[in-house]
Amino acid sequence: MAVSLKGMNRKELEKLKADIEKALVKLADDDKKAAKAAAEKAALAHGFSLEELTGGAKRGRKAGKKTSGPKGAPKYANPADTSQTWTGRGRQPAWIKEGLGAGKSLEDFAI
Repeated sequence: MAVSLKGMNRKELEKLKADIEKALVKLADDDKKAAKAAAEKAALAHGFSLEELTGGAKRGRKAGKKTSGPKGAPKYANPADTSQTWTGRGRQPAWIKEGLGAGKSLEDFAI
């Protein structure tokens, strides 16, 4: 199917681009489903389920892969609400920033 792009304006080209991207996503999804079905069939032919062979890995994530780094022990707590803590790593919480702005030191929040 040949499409002539010469006579199209910007809006028509953007719509065509969006339609192509949707079609590519649909094709990729269909290909993944077909591949999964083929893998399940092959696993069953050998007496296993696909989950047994993949270790029960969830779709889109590798089994055992961490989503973030290790959590450190909290070093600071909000005096107004002790359930709010901070490890001292990463961004400072708003309550730390407010306290520091009010003249308190970081040691005032130490646990």
